[in-house]
Amino acid sequence: MIKLNYSEHKCPYPVVETRKQILANPGETFVVIVGDQAGRDNVSRLATKMGYNSSAVQAGDGFSLTLTPEDVPEEASVTAPAPALTSQGSGKTVIYCGSDRMGDGDDGFGRVLMRNFITTLLEMDPLPDMVLFVNSGINLTTEGSDVLEALEKLDQQGVDLATCGLCLEFYEKKEQLKVGRVTNMYEMVEVQCQAGRVVSP
Repeated sequence: MIKLNYSEHKCPYPVVETRKQILANPGETFVVIVGDQAGRDNVSRLATKMGYNSSAVQAGDGFSLTLTPEDVPEEASVTAPAPALTSQGSGKTVIYCGSDRMGDGDDGFGRVLMRNFITTLLEMDPLPDMVLFVNSGINLTTEGSDVLEALEKLDQQGVDLATCGLCLEFYEKKEQLKVGRVTNMYEMVEVQCQAGRVVSP
């Protein structure tokens, strides 16, 4: 059993380092200590993607996760090489909202355009696979947003709504997230690199 203590680090550090250790020690059981809920959720998702079962218990102010390998061939999970970049048109569609406004110019009008963009997404067939919310884009998924109803409908229809955790902390809105889930920089880079198309309104 390998014990990893990342309780003093914010995401994406625990996710990145846990992935390195899993790749370097295939088939091992790991105990990973993280300092917050975001670290717990992100490491747990990583473990599932890499063929590990994950269980978590409270440990002081943080969490202790036990990662045990599933009964699958190593070459089919942990030791598999990272997927190659997907050619355009053949992968997931990711919407990247790096602002709560659409385009440059008048800020108020930009927010109107972004509201219209989000509500119009509901009419698309097929729907996008994922929407990322970064920097001031987090205002769309947090308390006070005027597009929460539309986003909740997208969420109910299976669109993965992921908001940058570091951005929530910077703008002091960590407790105000109203729809979707929290993500980290490692996942945001990964999904954009592997996407068939990334759309930035």
